[in-house]
Amino acid sequence: MDPKKQEILEQSLKLFMRLGIKSLTMDDVATQLRMSKKTLYEHFTDKNDLVEQAVAAVCGFHRETINAICERGLNAIDENEEITKFIVGQIGSMHPSVQFDLQKYHPKAWEIMEQREQEDVYTCVSSNLRKGIAEGLYREDLDVEVITRLYIARIDSTWDGRVFPSDRFNLSDVLWKHFEYHIRGIASKKGVACLEKKAKKERA
Repeated sequence: MDPKKQEILEQSLKLFMRLGIKSLTMDDVATQLRMSKKTLYEHFTDKNDLVEQAVAAVCGFHRETINAICERGLNAIDENEEITKFIVGQIGSMHPSVQFDLQKYHPKAWEIMEQREQEDVYTCVSSNLRKGIAEGLYREDLDVEVITRLYIARIDSTWDGRVFPSDRFNLSDVLWKHFEYHIRGIASKKGVACLEKKAKKERA
């Protein structure tokens, strides 16, 4: 990718995460990035194009980061925890309107994100389940496909403001509770012992 375009995407993503998407016009983006509108429009046809390419870029970044975590040789529970840390870090700086803005005003970008994230999450979760079963940390009787789909459905619900209104729930806390709920639901005795040992160490 052209370095200038890459820079615009990275800086635009930071703006969208900090300020939301709907509130920013292409004029605002150009001003914030200290560039002319002409330069901005040389790389993107309109705001929809910018948002769609920014979403595709962030999905690619998520995939690369999660793949790197999975290549570190961690056990399944530690791997799951590190992925959760990454996700929490990503959403920690996200403006609360971002998801709503994508769904309502940029449906194609939302569709891109939904499709790519669903594919990547499915691959990641099913792989982690098989790894945990092989390590003896997860129960042998787990139906990998069913548990994977249940996991995705639960994660999707955490972003739903009707289920977890932002004025009542901290999304980071919800994600960590989901992590513990998920692991306790699938762990073997060995896995539960591993999880409790980690919790005890963190409390010390």
